[in-house]
Amino acid sequence: MNGNGKKPPIGTYAVDTRTGQVGRVMGHEGPYVQLRPVGGGREWDCPPRAVRVATTMERLRAATAHENARSRGEVP
Repeated sequence: MNGNGKKPPIGTYAVDTRTGQVGRVMGHEGPYVQLRPVGGGREWDCPPRAVRVATTMERLRAATAHENARSRGEVP
């Protein structure tokens, strides 16, 4: 992480630095880290050099945004 190409542990939260999206690390397939959005959804692949550990604030912000969208009926 932090640009060094290390893959974060499964189950941790990380940021895709290309998009700023926070996701939970679901696995490592080939050269990629697989992330799933906070609250669920489709996983996406991210190169390890574009992944860094999410801060507590980033993780809480993503969870709050998901819950707000859910309360508005925008996501299941």
